[in-house]
Amino acid sequence: MIETASRPRVGILISGRGSNMVSLVEAAQAEGFPAVIALVLSNVPGAGGLDRAKEFGIATATVDHRAFNKDREAFERAMDEVLRVNQIDLVVLAGFMRLMTPWFVRRWKGRLLNIHPSLLPLFKGTHTHARALDAGVAEHGCSVHFVVPELDAGPVIAQAKVPVLPGDDEDKLAARVLVQEHLLYPRALADVATGRVALIDGAVVRR
Repeated sequence: MIETASRPRVGILISGRGSNMVSLVEAAQAEGFPAVIALVLSNVPGAGGLDRAKEFGIATATVDHRAFNKDREAFERAMDEVLRVNQIDLVVLAGFMRLMTPWFVRRWKGRLLNIHPSLLPLFKGTHTHARALDAGVAEHGCSVHFVVPELDAGPVIAQAKVPVLPGDDEDKLAARVLVQEHLLYPRALADVATGRVALIDGAVVRR
């Protein structure tokens, strides 16, 4: 279990409107939820999700990646300082459109989560819904996983499936998956926050 004096403090990293961020915040407001959303941090000044977070009374911060002359690690060290100052225990990626360096991944190993819109290990990377349709799969979905240096390759914490229906296009399939993302991510975060799920020796361990 993540050892803190109270519930683990969660920092959510966003780049845009923060759809999954909102679902996490709303879930965390329920009585008994085992983590507190303490910070929403964006790499994009003016990202829509920052205003949404403020509406919930959550602290916000911005570290503009463009100010670091394409030095990814310097950018991440600046983010890490903001997370440290805010006493963050767990970092959750919610539409954060930057690849993490090995330095940041090591720094937050076992405490860094991401959600990906496919049933990993299928369809890593982008355009997952179009690729699922092109492949003719019967099921699609989303995965919450611990982040490792390789893109979308971290051990899977939880998945949710949806059927691929006749007449589906990319938008219809994406909308159906997004509903499941909003349900799955809070449950996965709760499991990690309580220690029911942990990353040990590179594998997901369930207690």
